[in-house]
Amino acid sequence: MRKDQQLERPILTPTTKHEKHDRPLSRADAIREGLIDAATYDAAAEICFRLYEAGVRHAASRGLILVDTKYEIGRWNGELVVTDEMHTPDSSRYWFADTYHELFAAGQDQRKVDKEYVREWLAARGFRGQGQPPPLPDEVRLEAARRYIQVYELITGLEFRVSDTPTEARILTALRARGYLR
Repeated sequence: MRKDQQLERPILTPTTKHEKHDRPLSRADAIREGLIDAATYDAAAEICFRLYEAGVRHAASRGLILVDTKYEIGRWNGELVVTDEMHTPDSSRYWFADTYHELFAAGQDQRKVDKEYVREWLAARGFRGQGQPPPLPDEVRLEAARRYIQVYELITGLEFRVSDTPTEARILTALRARGYLR
């Protein structure tokens, strides 16, 4: 395989959060360690693949490639549910579809719109997730915010607007409007 080459089909790379950092583990390891039973693992995997395919289709309709993402799954009232943000620039990587093939053929980095910008900036300064990260200067934080706003607008088709309503209140309102809460 070459850098940035698309996989034939999506793969699942599970981790556990039982330690300080995410720890990769296989289906067999997760079951053997008693973290999950086979039926629950398979049901969670099915949720992940269905969500990913829906995300890929939506991103493509917006001129983007959903490269990869993470889903955090837990139980609520006995049901498997996604417990964290989904398809955001924090949990996913997005590339622009219009230049993918050209850049891939030329062996160049893809145009992206996600938090990879911040990771690359940190890595260039020797930080790769261990120890104390260097402080982010204003220009890096502002560029990250600009990219987050850009991907929000690309994915939703809506203009980004700052809200004075607290985040928790907006989430609860959205969950109630969709019938998830009373």
